Amino acid sequence: MQRIGVFVCWCGSNIAATVDVKQVAEALGKEPGVVFSTDYQYMCSQSGQEMIQEAIREHRLTGVVICSCSPRMHEATFRKTCQKAGLNPYMVEIANIREQCSWIHKDKITATEKAVILGRAAIAKVHLNAPLTAGTSPVVKRALVIGGGIAGIQTALDIADAGFPVDIVEKKPTIGGKMTQIDKTFPTLDCAACILTPKMVDAAQNENIDIISYAQVEKVQGFVGNFSVTIRKKARYVDETKCTGCGLCTEKCPQKKIPNEFNLGLDNRRAIYIPFAQATPKVATIDPNYCTMLKTGKCGVCSKVCTAGAINYKQEDEIITREYGAIVVATGFEPISMEPFDEFAYSQSPDVVTSLELERLMNAAGPTGGTLLRPSDGAHPHTLVFVQCVGSRCDGAQKGKSYCSKICCMYTAKHAMLIREKYPDTEVYVFYIDVRTPGKNFDEFYRRAVEEYGVHYIKGMVGKVTPQDGKLKVQASDLLGGRQMHIDADMVVLAAAIEPDKSARPLATMLTASMDTNDFFTEAHPKLRPVESPTAGIFLSGACQGPKDIPETVAQAGAAASKVIGLLSKNSLTCNPCTAKPDELMCNGCSSCEKVCPYGAITYVDKPFRGPNRTTLTRRVAQVNPAVCQGCGACTVACPSGAMDLQGFSNKQILAEVDAICR
Repeated sequence: MQRIGVFVCWCGSNIAATVDVKQVAEALGKEPGVVFSTDYQYMCSQSGQEMIQEAIREHRLTGVVICSCSPRMHEATFRKTCQKAGLNPYMVEIANIREQCSWIHKDKITATEKAVILGRAAIAKVHLNAPLTAGTSPVVKRALVIGGGIAGIQTALDIADAGFPVDIVEKKPTIGGKMTQIDKTFPTLDCAACILTPKMVDAAQNENIDIISYAQVEKVQGFVGNFSVTIRKKARYVDETKCTGCGLCTEKCPQKKIPNEFNLGLDNRRAIYIPFAQATPKVATIDPNYCTMLKTGKCGVCSKVCTAGAINYKQEDEIITREYGAIVVATGFEPISMEPFDEFAYSQSPDVVTSLELERLMNAAGPTGGTLLRPSDGAHPHTLVFVQCVGSRCDGAQKGKSYCSKICCMYTAKHAMLIREKYPDTEVYVFYIDVRTPGKNFDEFYRRAVEEYGVHYIKGMVGKVTPQDGKLKVQASDLLGGRQMHIDADMVVLAAAIEPDKSARPLATMLTASMDTNDFFTEAHPKLRPVESPTAGIFLSGACQGPKDIPETVAQAGAAASKVIGLLSKNSLTCNPCTAKPDELMCNGCSSCEKVCPYGAITYVDKPFRGPNRTTLTRRVAQVNPAVCQGCGACTVACPSGAMDLQGFSNKQILAEVDAICR
C-alpha cells in the first residue's frame, strides 16, 4: 500500500487567485493512500522544498504528488528534492493546475473542481508507479552546425574556441549566408564584409572547425549525445584540395549568360564560378545544369586552362557519416516571393525591386559597382518610394505572413540614409504602417533618417504601382494628412517579409524537432530555454527560430554555443528510465514498433520455446535497447497486440488516471 503525500502550490496568485488551494488539499487528503496533504505559497522555493523533504521523512512517504505548474518548469526540481530525502525520483507526479486549470478558467468553483480532478488522476497514477533507475550513455564530443551564415559561423567559432571539434554543413558553395549580400549594417553603418569576412577566415583556419560546403544533411539518427548524421556532399567537379581559387577558369568559360544567384539575377555568371571574391572556401564550382562538358561531353575549356589540374568532370557526390553529441540548427531565412503582390508591379517592371536586391545594387561588389542605377535603363533615379511591410503583418496571412519581420523598418531607414547621403538630389519617400525600432540605438537611427537626412516618412499604404511612360505611378494614402498621394517614382523598393529557409521543414522532420505554423523552429521554453529545441541535444541559432537582426543573431549564436559546450563537457548523460518494455508473451513479431521508432532502439531476436512433443522452436520477439530508447511512446501506440508498454507511463497507469477523472 502506497503512502502518498500531496503538496498543493499557490504559485503566488497564479493558482490561488482562481483555485481554492486549501479546499483542493483537503479534498485530495481524503483520497485512498494519501497520508499527508497540505498547501503552501511557493512549493518550488527553498522553504517549500524543505517542507516536502520533512514530510517524506516524517510520514514515510512512498509517493509524492505536487499540484503546481507545468512539469516542464519544475519536474526536475521536485524530483531532485524528493531524491535528497531518500525517495525514488520517479515516484513523483506533477498535477498541472496552473497552465491546465487556473490560467484557463475564470470561475473559481469550476477551477477548484478541475484542480481536484487533476490531483486525483495523479494520485491514481502514483499508486501504480514503480521505482525506476536511470542509466547513463556516453557523449560524443563533436558538434554539428547546420547552416553557414553568421549564426552558424559564430556558433561554430564559440564551440571550437572551447576546444571541441565542430562541423559546419552549408548547402551553398560558400559559407557567409545572407550577410555576404549586405552592403552596410545598422545602426552603425559599418561595412558588412569587414565584419563577416574575418569571421569566415577564422572559421576556415580554426583547426577545430571542418567546413563541409555544397552539402546537405540527408539523415539523422540517434539521440542526445549520440547522433549519427549522414551528409551528402555534392559534386563540384572541382577538387577542393587542388583548386587555388585563381579564377582563371571562371574567366575563360564560354557559358556566360547564366543568372547570378548571388546578385539575385541582376547580372550573369559563368557555368563555372566562385560566388564572390571573399568566398570561403574559395573554390570554383561547376553548375551541371549549364556546363556544356557535363551535358554533351564537348568543351573542357576550364580543364585546359586550370594549371592546378583541379577540374574533375567525373567527380561524384560524397556520402559522409559522422557521430555528434549535439546539433545546432542555423538554417537562416529567405525573403518571401513577391509574385502574389502584383499590385506593386514587381513582375511588370525591373525598376520595382526588393530591399535585398537594392543591397546588391548599392554594393561596391554588386552588378553596378556600387552606383545606384535603374535596372531598366541604367539611369540615375531621382525619386524612390519605399513600401514597408510587404507580406508582413497580413490580415489572415492570405498572401503573406501574419507576423512582423522585425528587421524591415531598420534596413529601410539605412537604405534611405545611404541614398540621401550619396545622392543628395534624390527624393526618398517611405510609406509605413508603424515604425518599429526596438533595439539599442535603433530609434535614434530612425530619427536621423527623418531629421538629418530629410527622408519623407508617410504613415499610409501604397495601393497600386503602375509602370507608365518610363515612370512608376505610385498611388498611396497619407493617413495623418488625410489625403491621397500620386508620386511619379523612378524606382520602388519593397520591404519583403522574411520566412524560414525552405530546408527547415524537412530538416525538422529528420531531427524530430518542433516547428510553429510559420515553419520557424520552436524553442523548448520562450523565456527559460530560448535556444534549445524540445528535442534534447538540438539547439537553435539565429533566424531559424524567428526574425532577427544581426546583433540578436550573434547573441543567440553565442547562447546556443554555451549550451552545446555545457553538453559536450560531460563524459556521460543520465538516460531516461521511462523506456519501452515489450511483453514477450504477447509480442507477435510483426515489426510495427520497429518501423515507427525514430531512434532505432528496437530490434528483433529469436526466442526459443518448447513446442509439441518437447521440440524446441523459436519465435520472433521485440527487444528494446534502453540506452537508445528515448521514451517517446510511438511504439506503444503502433503495437497491434498491446505487447509494448512504456515504463512510468504504462497502459494501466494511463487508464487509472482516466478512471480517476471520470468517477
